Amino acid sequence: MNFLLRFVVFCLDPLGLGRRFLIRPALNLGWNVYDRVRSKADEKVGTVRELVLRMGLIAFAVVLIIWLAVFMYAAFYYVYMPAISHTRPVHMQFKTCLETSTPCTFPHAHVSLTKKQQLLMVGQAYKVIVNIDMPESPQNLELGMFMVCAEMRDYDSMLRGHSCRSAMMRYRSPLIRMISTWALSPLYVLGWKEEFQQVPVEIFSRYLEERQHPITDVYVEIQSQKIQFYTVTLHIVADFTGLRYIMFNWPVLSAIVAISTNLFFILVIFLLSWYHWSDASWLHSLQIKYARLTKSLEPGVVLSKASSLRDDDDDLVAYSDKSGIADVGSDTLSDADSDELVLVKKSSSGKPDSQDALHKRHSKKTTTTTDH
Repeated sequence: MNFLLRFVVFCLDPLGLGRRFLIRPALNLGWNVYDRVRSKADEKVGTVRELVLRMGLIAFAVVLIIWLAVFMYAAFYYVYMPAISHTRPVHMQFKTCLETSTPCTFPHAHVSLTKKQQLLMVGQAYKVIVNIDMPESPQNLELGMFMVCAEMRDYDSMLRGHSCRSAMMRYRSPLIRMISTWALSPLYVLGWKEEFQQVPVEIFSRYLEERQHPITDVYVEIQSQKIQFYTVTLHIVADFTGLRYIMFNWPVLSAIVAISTNLFFILVIFLLSWYHWSDASWLHSLQIKYARLTKSLEPGVVLSKASSLRDDDDDLVAYSDKSGIADVGSDTLSDADSDELVLVKKSSSGKPDSQDALHKRHSKKTTTTTDH
């Protein structure tokens, strides 16, 4: 089998170029990559405990990021979205006439919404609706149209809104009423349904709350003495537009989009922060620069620098004076003398030469004189 395998390899690659330039380099590269990855894995994850700890930290970070994204959307929803509706019962009052046993005054009621609190959201439009449950009695069918009025007042009893709207029962012909009565008679007999109509009267279409004058009381009046009704309720419904409309009508889609957006930005911030703080070389260099700056600003260092600068200036002035005197006294200074002057300058500036350097320069001067 081994001989057959070698024969096949020899037939495919008789000169051994493929094995030398392709197979062996590829195998060596693969083994090197494997050894490098294995060594790094052994260095970073030495034990099972460290691996479990890292996985736990990663899971905790993921859960924290997801929880933070959900919490941000929930907080935004709670702050941005107002209550959808507020419902209050309306208890009508009127004075009864003793002669006719009918109301002598219009039915009216006082509805208390809140006690000096901000019930409605500022800047949000609301619909104020009065629902009247009216039985299909002959008196109501002959009633025709009637008026419903409402007043909005704040905690100082100041009038903030007044409106009146007309209303009436829905008309149905005698034939339609008879057919519906016969069709729904089992439900009427069992008490599962009643013969009445709910008449909604929209008092305010877009009422806007004021921050300084919140509404606390509503006064409702039905301007009809012959009306008959079961119950009257007051509904204040928020009229959503724009983003609130989308969040209210498509809550699941809005939550998915908002939470995904929060996750994206939180992950970007987290990755940038991790990349920025993981490389601490910039922080170390900044600490070194700060230490140098604080050391250079110390009083003793500043004074020593200033004194050294003044000494250097004095040495330069003395050297210039000496060079001027030398030029006036003797015009035949040799190069060796100029070298000695340079040595004097260097020694005066605080950097004296060693004895060996001076000996070398004297020997150089002697050699030059002998040559001349």
